[in-house]
Amino acid sequence: MAGYRSLVASRIRGQLAYRTSFAFLTLTSAAVAVVEFTEIYVILHNVPIFGGLNFAQAALVFALANLGFAFADVVFGQLDAIPTLLRAGQLESLLVRPLPLMAQLITNDFQLRRLGRAAVSIVILIIALGQVSITWTPAVIYLVVSTPIYGALIYGALFAVAGGVQFFLIDGAEFTASFVYGSGYAGELPGSVLAVPLRLAFTFVAPATITGYAPALLILQLPGPAFLPAWLGWCAPLFAGTTWLLAWLAWRAGIRRFTGAGG
Repeated sequence: MAGYRSLVASRIRGQLAYRTSFAFLTLTSAAVAVVEFTEIYVILHNVPIFGGLNFAQAALVFALANLGFAFADVVFGQLDAIPTLLRAGQLESLLVRPLPLMAQLITNDFQLRRLGRAAVSIVILIIALGQVSITWTPAVIYLVVSTPIYGALIYGALFAVAGGVQFFLIDGAEFTASFVYGSGYAGELPGSVLAVPLRLAFTFVAPATITGYAPALLILQLPGPAFLPAWLGWCAPLFAGTTWLLAWLAWRAGIRRFTGAGG
């Protein structure tokens, strides 16, 4: 762990050495969250109720899900580089080291600038919590604090699944990106607006609705739509564990299949 901490610390120091560049990159990351939230604002500016939620309630769903995705992107976003490493034949240099491959990939290119997106989500979350009607109980406090954490675990597992699948695909970065980032986008929306097949897919296959919508229903004391009851929000640890089991299987299968590119 000391070696990993040293590596991450060196990456952070290197990024902070160029403060102007780091500031612009962080603002760019924050702008992504602002643009995504603007879509919710535009919809609810014209339609007062979206998927059974008003603007403040929809903002709460967005903030919870987006914050979880932002944390996952900080830690696991580097797995997007696997297709490039495979094509360049550079993955072998990591496999010969006596360290877990995923841990090396996570710490190899740690990008602190991605916290800009998380900062925007935190601001939106604080404002949304002040605008909605909530009865503050220990259960509600638990949901507000734990939902982004479990969301980060779920999205992190999806990043890992996408990374493992890369070993079976030829230049499949766009396909897996649509899977991971598509799940992130679906998680930001009220699950009730999704068609039933998509609602089932983004709940029981790629559980994006569990990262924001279902817990928000519990916080707001609202019922859920068909096939997505509010009580599923309590099952976030189960969904996170199941998704990571799938990620472990996909990652293990991918590593075992890899035979090298001659790099």
